[in-house]
Amino acid sequence: MIPIAAPLLADAEADAARAVVLSGWVSQGPQVAAFEHEFAALVGAPHACAVANCTTALQLALTALGVGRGDEVITVSHSFIATANVIRHQGATPVFVDIEPETYNLDCARLADAITERTRAIIAVHQMGMPCDMLALMAVARRHGIAVIEDAACAAGSQIRMNGQWEAIGKPHGDIACFSFHPRKVITTGEGGMLTTADAELDRKFRLLRQHGMSVPDIVRHGSQSVIFEEYVIIGYNFRMTDMQAAIGRKQLERLPQLIARRRALAARYAELLGNIEGLRLPFEPDWARSNWQSYCVRLPDRLDQRTTMQSLLDQGIATRRGIMCSHREPPYAGTDPSHDLRQSELAQDHAILLPLYAQMDLADQERIADAVKGELAR
Repeated sequence: MIPIAAPLLADAEADAARAVVLSGWVSQGPQVAAFEHEFAALVGAPHACAVANCTTALQLALTALGVGRGDEVITVSHSFIATANVIRHQGATPVFVDIEPETYNLDCARLADAITERTRAIIAVHQMGMPCDMLALMAVARRHGIAVIEDAACAAGSQIRMNGQWEAIGKPHGDIACFSFHPRKVITTGEGGMLTTADAELDRKFRLLRQHGMSVPDIVRHGSQSVIFEEYVIIGYNFRMTDMQAAIGRKQLERLPQLIARRRALAARYAELLGNIEGLRLPFEPDWARSNWQSYCVRLPDRLDQRTTMQSLLDQGIATRRGIMCSHREPPYAGTDPSHDLRQSELAQDHAILLPLYAQMDLADQERIADAVKGELAR
């Protein structure tokens, strides 16, 4: 079986986790602090705050911005359901905007029409690692005085050209960027997430909120030579990352450049193998974007049934996934009439499939996948 994805974990990560276990400090501590520092330096962000996963990162971002009941948050339906769920958890209403069919990202030309007096934030998703058009999006957001959160769950290592310079996703280009380290992502800590921001006050809020609102971090309290009584100054959460996860993450960060180079080479190889198939739409990378190719998404001809094609590939030992889900089609959002046309989002979900892509993939497996896809389209 060729899997859809496979994390690259080896002795370096195992040894790092073992060292933490033997140290006796396994929860949030010095490894988390080091991971935050190294991640911030990598993406060029003044502040980085590690948390339990990207969903909690998005929730902390909305909470720190003061988004609550009665507010609206603009985003895409075409994303993993966590993007919409965190808005609902805040008591706010998600306002879905359609996507560009080429990049599968938010169509910025439709953004202004979705803004109302209740709009408090925009969540821009860098879908499958492909950067969203942040220049166009930020121009609209700043004109209306609206905060921007980047759902960069899939985008660690991706880059965008801003004002003539290549910059890492996560710098951030909005107010806050949120990352995931789930095993399907380019680098992993098993579970885990990160928030980056240029705003010191937002970073302070993240750190309070992730640890029950505790006024003194436990690493400070445990290292003090005098007794410290902490306070719990706001109602917070337990959204901490462990030192074991962070130690693995630090080793993964060291691998990131080679992982990105390998994935970009595999994506280019897919383009060569599949580029001349009539009716098959390959992913599009704008000249201002450099994707980490977290996923490789192809659009099937309308005449092919998505499920049947995927089952046939699975029967041949090739795992795939359907196009990115649309939250407005799921039961918790059923009965809510989208105020904006989401046709491109629905077409992407119904006709696109994700092909296997991971650093350890060899060219023989990639050719086998390409031959199988060609066979399905020839039926």
